[in-house]
Amino acid sequence: MAVSRRVFVATAAVLAVTGATRPTFAAPAARAEDPAYRIPVSPDDTEADLVRKASKVRPTARQIAWQRLERTAFLHFGVNTFTGLEWGTGDEDPDVFQPAGLDTDQWARALRDGGFRLAILTVKHHDGFVLYQSRYTDHSVASSSWRDGRGDVLRSFADSMRRHGIKVGVYISPADENQYLHGVYANGSARTDRTIPTLVEGDDRTPSRSYTLPATDYGAHMLNQLYEVLTEYGPVDEVWFDGAQGRIPPDKVEKYDWDSWYTLVRSLAPDAVVAVSGPDVRWVGNEGGLAREDEWSVVPVQEKDYGRTDYALAYDAPDLGSRDALVKARPVADHLQWWPAECDVSIRDGWFYHADQQPKSVEQLTDIYFRSVGRNSVLLLNIPPDTHGLLPAADVARLREFRERVDRELPQDLACDGRTTASPGGVTVDLGREREVDRIRLAEDIRYGQQVESFVVEAERDGAWTEVTRAGTVGASRILLLAAPVRARRWRVRVTGSRAGARLVEFGLYRSRV
Repeated sequence: MAVSRRVFVATAAVLAVTGATRPTFAAPAARAEDPAYRIPVSPDDTEADLVRKASKVRPTARQIAWQRLERTAFLHFGVNTFTGLEWGTGDEDPDVFQPAGLDTDQWARALRDGGFRLAILTVKHHDGFVLYQSRYTDHSVASSSWRDGRGDVLRSFADSMRRHGIKVGVYISPADENQYLHGVYANGSARTDRTIPTLVEGDDRTPSRSYTLPATDYGAHMLNQLYEVLTEYGPVDEVWFDGAQGRIPPDKVEKYDWDSWYTLVRSLAPDAVVAVSGPDVRWVGNEGGLAREDEWSVVPVQEKDYGRTDYALAYDAPDLGSRDALVKARPVADHLQWWPAECDVSIRDGWFYHADQQPKSVEQLTDIYFRSVGRNSVLLLNIPPDTHGLLPAADVARLREFRERVDRELPQDLACDGRTTASPGGVTVDLGREREVDRIRLAEDIRYGQQVESFVVEAERDGAWTEVTRAGTVGASRILLLAAPVRARRWRVRVTGSRAGARLVEFGLYRSRV
């Protein structure tokens, strides 16, 4: 499905809301240099100060590109696939990893046909087993008899995804149970300057650039693995750092060298968003794939642990970005930051493949889509490869059915052929004749921030404007489902509350075919 993006700026219909309830239209102003994606706040800030600062926060180019992906895929694959565990132990026999029928082109075709634009591979899960030929651990595919120890899942994955037009992401678990067992993780070592990459015996690399970064023993181990992944496998568009600790005892937690890790990622993969335990993308707060009814991309944060971005409110708080939330977070927040939500969920009950599990229904996946993509978030759907190294046939079929269902839910935008005009207080679309509508899609031009706090959609019926639905935030994508189709020729959206000038780039009207 091609998403309509009718930029109202082009028709001098920029929605500029200068007060909370008095929206007007104005010609577009010249765009000044974007403010930072994070703005400092103080406990002394008033509510008005906080709202004003929130209105000035802007996303980076990499965040804008990520938000446009809408549907991304997770691929949990590793020793757990063969042991039946969800969290490994770190002392697995690498020879258990035997995906004899590995076909990453099959993965890529299934994801492409399912409408996915980026895929993230679990290059290293908590157990520490890595899916490529690393110089820094024996707990890897190189120690398996699979392909005589020369197999490289990451190489195959990256090549296949790019061949099929899918961007590449990597999941590299900060927690590493194997390195804990080997006395590297949480060994109490001091942070000292480390040279990255750290060349090893027989190393044939001649790095064009090396880095001197502060790190512990384990921090340096992670830096060296990040260097391998980000220099030897082509462009990477997302680096995913989990926050879980696996089976490592809670009193043996490593204090991660986030600042050094982020510095290396920014240098080696400048277009990549750093997700979850990172400054670019946050976890939505559940593993059900569901965003909040009003999901804000501008949220209060606090900095912890060598530069790690953390929530100022609870990660699963029902409200992270409204005026009330900004005030509530005021005593502890350091900044207001553009930190949009990623909604992760697995197509099956588990994250890794289990033969006794079945994929979610099309209805379940469609509901998740509307409650993630339709709520200013990006959907991250996990599809785990099986022990043969293939995506199960039932999952492949479900992905195709899911995409077809979304296409039927949001077919051609009826407003594309209509006449769009701006008037004081709203954007109006004349469809030319009466049409039934039961899906409405809105989007702000997030280059100018997230501003809309409330809006109402109306249809002209019997010569009078009648409210059809109303909601709060818009952001990069807001999809509203009407309980029953409404038939009308003229439609309009009115922004009734906004932090600053709100710029809408989409007001789509659809009649579903389900």
